[in-house]
Amino acid sequence: MFDQTPEEGGGGPGRLPSINVLGGVLMPCSTEPVTGFFRDGCCNTGPEDRGLHTVCAVMTSQFLAFSKAAGNDLSTPMPQYGFAGLKPGDRWCLCADRWREAFEAGAAPQVVLEATHAVTLQVVSLADLKKHAVTLQ
Repeated sequence: MFDQTPEEGGGGPGRLPSINVLGGVLMPCSTEPVTGFFRDGCCNTGPEDRGLHTVCAVMTSQFLAFSKAAGNDLSTPMPQYGFAGLKPGDRWCLCADRWREAFEAGAAPQVVLEATHAVTLQVVSLADLKKHAVTLQ
């Protein structure tokens, strides 16, 4: 699935280079709540991230309901894991496949392109991501 190796630079040990879907440096997605497969605030990825948690998405009530119905409840707090639950407006590194499923169902959340990892383009087209792009101020 991965076209680049970690040795090609950028992402840290065991990670792919931190490049976004626009070809620039991968920007942070969120530290409140802290997100990312590596819990570094960025949608970085590597071979061990089988779910490709690479789409920086802005949560909506519609998407949270969709995700819960699809078996991934992101809104219910799970204190035993230090997870407060997500609410509309929170940014979170979503699995690329889940974003695509939500897109196909008309429930896709907005996307921060600058904080969405380039490997996402192996699952979702840039054109589809751009339809839901948001710029954070």
